[in-house]
Amino acid sequence: MTSRFRTLSLGCLVAFASAGCRNAPGRPGPEPEVGRPEQLVRFAPLYQQNCAGCHGSGGKNGAAISLANPVYLTIAGPKNIERVTRDGVPGTMMPAFGKHAGGMLTDQQISILALGMLDTWGHSDTPAPPYQSAAPGDPIQGQKAFTVFCARCHGADATGKTKDTSSLVDPAYLALVSDQSLRTAILAGQSERGMPDWRSDLIGANARPMTDQEITDTVAWIASHRIATPGQPYQKSE
Repeated sequence: MTSRFRTLSLGCLVAFASAGCRNAPGRPGPEPEVGRPEQLVRFAPLYQQNCAGCHGSGGKNGAAISLANPVYLTIAGPKNIERVTRDGVPGTMMPAFGKHAGGMLTDQQISILALGMLDTWGHSDTPAPPYQSAAPGDPIQGQKAFTVFCARCHGADATGKTKDTSSLVDPAYLALVSDQSLRTAILAGQSERGMPDWRSDLIGANARPMTDQEITDTVAWIASHRIATPGQPYQKSE
């Protein structure tokens, strides 16, 4: 009886030990604990890992343009957002995220980011001028348009009228932004910083939005202050 009891007890211990080994703390499961980067297909973590550093964790209040802006998202549309995310903007701080350009994101992930932005923040049916200009602008006319729509905050010479408005013609700033970036800022505005969009905040008899041509001309005037080698030592003129 004692021998049979010992045999049964030993069998139970072996069974429990086997079961315990299968569920031991720290034992790896059948699935990889850390997925491969291309397996991440949810908007929120993709945005936080790739976009929030410049555009803000909630799509605004970052160093770069606010993405949580329905007007901007409506004007840009998913195809332009995908293109800029995939290819970047040469000559600016916006890098390329597409794998073909040396980035880490697949086409599927870039599409998820673009559609996720539109689903999360893009709820505007406001008709607006096109995202890109169709023809070059006229700097002379642009200065006139700037005086009407922008000088109240930025100063007639665009160097910044108050401590809250920095210079738009600073060579260092213009070296970091493209003409399209300037156009996008005018189109979409930055509501969290008090900057109106292309519809402007003029009041009274002169209240009206900017036209496509006025936006194009204003960008041309601001961009005309860009120099070829910002930040470099310059020879004194004779």
